Amino acid sequence: MSKRAGDSSPTISVLGAGSGGITMAADLAIRGFRVNLWNRSLARIQPLIASPQVRLTSDHPGLPIGTGTLNRVTTDPAAAVAGSSLLMVVVPATGHASVAREIAPHLTDGQVLVLNPGRTGGALEFQHSLRLAGCSADVIVAEAQTLLYACRSDNPGQAKIFGIKNSVPVAAIPAHKTPQVIRTLSTAFDSFVPGDNVIKTSLDNIGAVFHPAVTVLNCARIESTHGDFEFYIDGITPSVARTLERVDKERVSVGAAIGFNCMSAREWLYVAYGAAGSTLFDAIRANDGYYGIRAPHSLDTRYLSEDVPASLVPIASLGEEYGAPCPTIRSVIALAEVITGEAYSQTGRTAESMGIKGLSLLELRRLVLEGAPDRPSHTNNGPRYDDQRVDA
Repeated sequence: MSKRAGDSSPTISVLGAGSGGITMAADLAIRGFRVNLWNRSLARIQPLIASPQVRLTSDHPGLPIGTGTLNRVTTDPAAAVAGSSLLMVVVPATGHASVAREIAPHLTDGQVLVLNPGRTGGALEFQHSLRLAGCSADVIVAEAQTLLYACRSDNPGQAKIFGIKNSVPVAAIPAHKTPQVIRTLSTAFDSFVPGDNVIKTSLDNIGAVFHPAVTVLNCARIESTHGDFEFYIDGITPSVARTLERVDKERVSVGAAIGFNCMSAREWLYVAYGAAGSTLFDAIRANDGYYGIRAPHSLDTRYLSEDVPASLVPIASLGEEYGAPCPTIRSVIALAEVITGEAYSQTGRTAESMGIKGLSLLELRRLVLEGAPDRPSHTNNGPRYDDQRVDA
């Protein structure tokens, strides 16, 4: 049962007016919450400024439908976050650092910020970007492992909702503040549950396995058919699945090098969908939820433009930083760069942009678990006393 607003319910700011942001804002407003909606582009939200109502539709019983009236719609970051205890950042992961810079001067003590989702390294990058922007407010940054909604919005005044996930892990920096974040979220949402830490939520980003490599290896088919095939069923043949298994193994190895156990893609398919198989190919074929999902219409897709720079690049960067090289992942990145003409390795998330470049394993774990300063404890005059990096 979705929670409805009470007399003491907080104002919630939704930052981002894409499909996910519009759906979340509408869902909250329909349930009676005061919702501030912010978007950088005026053109996207101009109709909502004139008439701040969003209609939510669905073909599935039990999902929220109706029309919600928003409290405030604005391009002004100061106005968007003022008076809000909970800020839900719902933008493509490639925009996280930019959003952090825009709102940094306007944040106040006690606010909770949740990235929906963080992809890989989102919370680390967001917190580091706030610090670089001079933010001194005592806020909590957290990330969700995935977006709560399956949804689509073709215009800012309306969204269609296909489903709401039953359980979405959320982790804060530092990890011991996760229960506080869950309590804040629980005033409005039932589905968010405590995650272990932001390394786990970041590296359990299964989209990093299933999206970019399948798109790259089916690039000719996508271009020639304009996506007229089933992405997971037709696009993942045994040879493609073997490539995904290698990408997955490297992702899990990065987590192990840092000291955290990550779920394999086969394990995730079983937990999420009850789909089992002796190989990843068999498990994918056993997942009824993948049948009927079409491929992207073109190579101008977030499977490349978001999942490569905000998922594969940070995984590979973490691997290089902590002694777990990712040659297959690097190959997929390189091919994606050739296909799109984008320099994802330079523009994507790296250990430096996440604020962890030069941190030893102990320092990284302290940052993630305890909230230690995101800077090395050593100087240029000598070695680090706690350097626990594994050499390649």
